[in-house]
Amino acid sequence: MVAAYEELPFSEFLHRPAAAADRLDVVRALRLRRRDAGDLALMRVDQMERDGVVVDFTARLLAGLVRSEPLDVVRRVLGEALPWVTFLPEADVDQLLSELVTVAQGAASLENLSPIAVLLTQWRHTAEIYSDPALLEILTREPEGDFGPVQAPDTEQ
Repeated sequence: MVAAYEELPFSEFLHRPAAAADRLDVVRALRLRRRDAGDLALMRVDQMERDGVVVDFTARLLAGLVRSEPLDVVRRVLGEALPWVTFLPEADVDQLLSELVTVAQGAASLENLSPIAVLLTQWRHTAEIYSDPALLEILTREPEGDFGPVQAPDTEQ
Protein backbone atom coordinates (compact mmCIF):
# COMPACT_ATOMS: atom_id res chain seq x y z
CA MET A 1 0.00 0.00 0.00
CA VAL A 2 1.25 3.44 -0.91
CA ALA A 3 1.40 5.96 1.93
CA ALA A 4 -0.86 8.98 1.57
CA TYR A 5 2.01 11.37 1.90
CA GLU A 6 5.33 11.99 3.58
CA GLU A 7 6.56 15.19 5.08
CA LEU A 8 9.76 16.79 3.88
CA PRO A 9 11.38 20.08 4.86
CA PHE A 10 11.15 22.52 1.98
CA SER A 11 14.90 23.21 2.30
CA GLU A 12 15.65 19.52 1.72
CA PHE A 13 13.50 19.60 -1.40
CA LEU A 14 15.49 22.61 -2.65
CA HIS A 15 18.81 20.85 -2.00
CA ARG A 16 17.83 17.48 -3.49
CA PRO A 17 14.85 17.86 -5.83
CA ALA A 18 15.57 14.65 -7.78
CA ALA A 19 15.57 12.56 -4.59
CA ALA A 20 12.31 14.17 -3.56
CA ALA A 21 10.77 13.41 -6.96
CA ASP A 22 11.94 9.78 -6.66
CA ARG A 23 10.01 9.50 -3.35
CA LEU A 24 6.83 9.93 -5.40
CA ASP A 25 7.39 6.38 -6.67
CA VAL A 26 6.45 5.08 -3.21
CA VAL A 27 4.23 7.79 -1.72
CA ARG A 28 1.20 9.51 -3.17
CA ALA A 29 2.42 13.03 -2.37
CA LEU A 30 5.03 14.98 -0.45
CA ARG A 31 4.10 17.65 2.07
CA LEU A 32 6.82 20.27 1.90
CA ARG A 33 7.01 21.95 5.31
CA ARG A 34 7.95 25.62 5.28
CA ARG A 35 8.84 27.64 8.35
CA ASP A 36 7.40 31.02 7.44
CA ALA A 37 4.65 30.10 5.01
CA GLY A 38 2.00 27.50 4.42
CA ASP A 39 3.10 24.01 3.51
CA LEU A 40 3.14 22.93 -0.13
CA ALA A 41 2.18 19.62 -1.72
CA LEU A 42 4.11 17.88 -4.46
CA MET A 43 2.52 15.07 -6.44
CA ARG A 44 2.64 13.48 -9.86
CA VAL A 45 0.27 14.89 -12.46
CA ASP A 46 -1.22 11.46 -13.14
CA GLN A 47 -2.09 11.16 -9.43
CA MET A 48 -3.66 14.62 -9.46
CA GLU A 49 -5.71 13.67 -12.53
CA ARG A 50 -6.89 10.44 -10.87
CA ASP A 51 -7.92 12.44 -7.80
CA GLY A 52 -9.89 14.76 -10.07
CA VAL A 53 -11.71 11.80 -11.63
CA VAL A 54 -12.69 10.59 -8.16
CA VAL A 55 -13.93 14.02 -7.12
CA ASP A 56 -15.93 14.41 -10.32
CA PHE A 57 -17.45 10.95 -9.83
CA THR A 58 -18.28 11.72 -6.19
CA ALA A 59 -19.94 15.01 -7.09
CA ARG A 60 -22.05 13.31 -9.75
CA LEU A 61 -22.93 10.47 -7.38
CA LEU A 62 -24.00 12.95 -4.71
CA ALA A 63 -26.13 14.87 -7.20
CA GLY A 64 -27.77 11.63 -8.33
CA LEU A 65 -28.51 10.57 -4.77
CA VAL A 66 -30.07 13.91 -3.92
CA ARG A 67 -32.24 13.83 -7.07
CA SER A 68 -33.32 10.19 -6.86
CA GLU A 69 -33.43 9.12 -3.22
CA PRO A 70 -35.86 10.20 -0.50
CA LEU A 71 -34.42 13.23 1.24
CA ASP A 72 -34.47 11.56 4.68
CA VAL A 73 -32.12 8.85 3.37
CA VAL A 74 -29.72 11.46 2.00
CA ARG A 75 -29.91 13.43 5.27
CA ARG A 76 -29.01 10.29 7.24
CA VAL A 77 -26.03 9.54 5.00
CA LEU A 78 -24.93 13.15 5.21
CA GLY A 79 -25.01 12.93 9.01
CA GLU A 80 -22.64 9.98 8.86
CA ALA A 81 -20.24 11.87 6.59
CA LEU A 82 -20.53 15.17 8.47
CA PRO A 83 -21.48 14.42 12.10
CA TRP A 84 -21.77 18.13 12.97
CA VAL A 85 -24.88 18.29 10.73
CA THR A 86 -26.84 17.00 13.73
CA PHE A 87 -26.84 20.54 15.16
CA LEU A 88 -28.39 22.15 12.05
CA PRO A 89 -32.15 22.71 11.72
CA GLU A 90 -33.76 20.53 9.02
CA ALA A 91 -34.25 23.50 6.67
CA ASP A 92 -30.54 24.27 6.92
CA VAL A 93 -29.62 20.63 6.19
CA ASP A 94 -31.72 20.82 3.02
CA GLN A 95 -30.02 24.07 2.06
CA LEU A 96 -26.59 22.55 2.77
CA LEU A 97 -27.41 19.59 0.52
CA SER A 98 -28.59 21.82 -2.29
CA GLU A 99 -25.53 24.06 -2.08
CA LEU A 100 -23.18 21.08 -1.73
CA VAL A 101 -24.46 19.46 -4.93
CA THR A 102 -24.23 22.70 -6.89
CA VAL A 103 -20.80 23.68 -5.59
CA ALA A 104 -19.35 20.15 -5.87
CA GLN A 105 -20.40 19.85 -9.50
CA GLY A 106 -19.08 23.31 -10.33
CA ALA A 107 -15.83 22.77 -8.49
CA ALA A 108 -15.27 19.37 -10.10
CA SER A 109 -15.82 20.85 -13.55
CA LEU A 110 -13.23 23.54 -12.81
CA GLU A 111 -10.85 21.04 -11.17
CA ASN A 112 -10.70 23.34 -8.16
CA LEU A 113 -11.86 21.80 -4.88
CA SER A 114 -11.42 24.93 -2.78
CA PRO A 115 -15.06 26.04 -3.09
CA ILE A 116 -16.20 22.72 -1.58
CA ALA A 117 -13.84 23.13 1.37
CA VAL A 118 -15.01 26.73 1.89
CA LEU A 119 -18.68 25.70 1.78
CA LEU A 120 -18.16 22.87 4.27
CA THR A 121 -16.18 25.14 6.61
CA GLN A 122 -18.92 27.78 6.51
CA TRP A 123 -21.64 25.23 7.29
CA ARG A 124 -19.53 23.66 10.05
CA HIS A 125 -19.27 27.10 11.66
CA THR A 126 -23.04 27.46 11.37
CA ALA A 127 -23.44 24.11 13.13
CA GLU A 128 -21.04 25.29 15.85
CA ILE A 129 -23.28 28.28 16.46
CA TYR A 130 -26.40 26.11 16.69
CA SER A 131 -24.60 23.76 19.08
CA ASP A 132 -23.97 26.56 21.59
CA PRO A 133 -27.25 28.05 22.91
CA ALA A 134 -25.51 31.07 24.44
CA LEU A 135 -23.72 31.90 21.19
CA LEU A 136 -26.89 31.33 19.16
CA GLU A 137 -28.80 33.71 21.43
CA ILE A 138 -26.13 36.39 21.09
CA LEU A 139 -25.95 36.12 17.30
CA THR A 140 -29.71 35.97 16.68
CA ARG A 141 -30.80 38.60 19.23
CA GLU A 142 -32.41 41.75 17.87
CA PRO A 143 -30.05 44.66 18.38
CA GLU A 144 -31.00 47.11 21.12
CA GLY A 145 -30.95 50.84 20.87
CA ASP A 146 -30.74 53.37 18.08
CA PHE A 147 -27.76 53.19 15.77
CA GLY A 148 -28.27 56.76 14.54
CA PRO A 149 -29.28 58.16 11.19
CA VAL A 150 -28.83 56.06 8.09
CA GLN A 151 -27.59 57.59 4.87
CA ALA A 152 -29.92 57.16 1.91
CA PRO A 153 -28.56 54.54 -0.53
CA ASP A 154 -28.41 56.91 -3.49
CA THR A 155 -26.37 59.64 -1.76
CA GLU A 156 -22.60 59.87 -1.96
CA GLN A 157 -20.55 59.42 1.17
